[in-house]
Amino acid sequence: MRTEAMLTRLDGLFARLDREPERPVHIDVPRMSRHRVVLFAGTLAFYGAIVWAVVITSWLVRLDWQVMFFRPYQQWPEIHAFLDYYVVLGQRGPTAVMVASWLGWRSWRQHTLRPLLTLGAALLLLNATVGAAKYGMGRLGPHYATAIGSNEMWRGGDIFPSGHTANAVVTWGILAYLASTPRARRWLSALSAVTSLGVGLTTVYLGTHWLSDVVLGWTAGLLILLGLPWCEPLIARAEAFILDLRDRWRSRLLGPAPAPAPAAPPAPAPAASPTPVAPVATPAPQAARTADEIDPPARETVATRASRAPAYLAPGPHTARSERTPVTPAGSRRPPHSDRSPRAAAGSARPLGGN
Repeated sequence: MRTEAMLTRLDGLFARLDREPERPVHIDVPRMSRHRVVLFAGTLAFYGAIVWAVVITSWLVRLDWQVMFFRPYQQWPEIHAFLDYYVVLGQRGPTAVMVASWLGWRSWRQHTLRPLLTLGAALLLLNATVGAAKYGMGRLGPHYATAIGSNEMWRGGDIFPSGHTANAVVTWGILAYLASTPRARRWLSALSAVTSLGVGLTTVYLGTHWLSDVVLGWTAGLLILLGLPWCEPLIARAEAFILDLRDRWRSRLLGPAPAPAPAAPPAPAPAASPTPVAPVATPAPQAARTADEIDPPARETVATRASRAPAYLAPGPHTARSERTPVTPAGSRRPPHSDRSPRAAAGSARPLGGN
């Protein structure tokens, strides 16, 4: 029976994240390729076509009125409570907090500010473009319509294009834009498309937007995602500036790091010199010793100890070798022999020759 734990996909994910202590080098930054430029141009043309169709009160405006008179919230009232909460996925505040929390954790793990800066750039473009279009065209919503069949343009409204729909496309689509693998990008693209499609249809169900508002909101959000690669050089410069500013403040608060001390050159080896042999001092006879040497005082002052010369130094001034007295023991250096007799005794016993 196997007792080892089975690894789940979540365990594998955290194990892979633990192996990324630094910024991964394989992150693919999207570029403005020819294919993307063609998609951007086609989406921009579609954006202009929708605005023109609403301005001239074409069949699109008649479709808006038909859907409004259908009143979907009365046809399916059982899903009204759920869609009241689901539409929050398109509100800018809650969605920005949720996505920024995830991207902030990812920035911390990968040691890069690019995810957060990309989200900030996308939301800035969203507020500038969609906000300008809203207040520029001033269309009224279904609940505030004044004349049946009119386009309700330039009457002080702010619903064209739909901000909920555009925000859902940008906020959830930024996860697919920042995905690091093609597989993750495909799955996140499908998830963000379904989420933004549901948010747009929910606003039509609740009667807060015309159908043309939702279609233009989808188009506006897609334009921002397609045009984000043009902002990548600016995002890179902003990241470098912020990191440089952080390093300056850190060095100002903590002080500059101490420079390493230069290595001292190795000291030259001293020249070999013969070791001086100190002369062997022989003890003086007992009679020549002074009383202090025989019975030294019990206590000596510090001055006396300091003034006394070391034992290995000569007590007097330096003299030449010829003036020094030999320090050899008294008597003959020849060792005594027991089998020899003294010279004096031998001389006296020698016989005398001659008459």
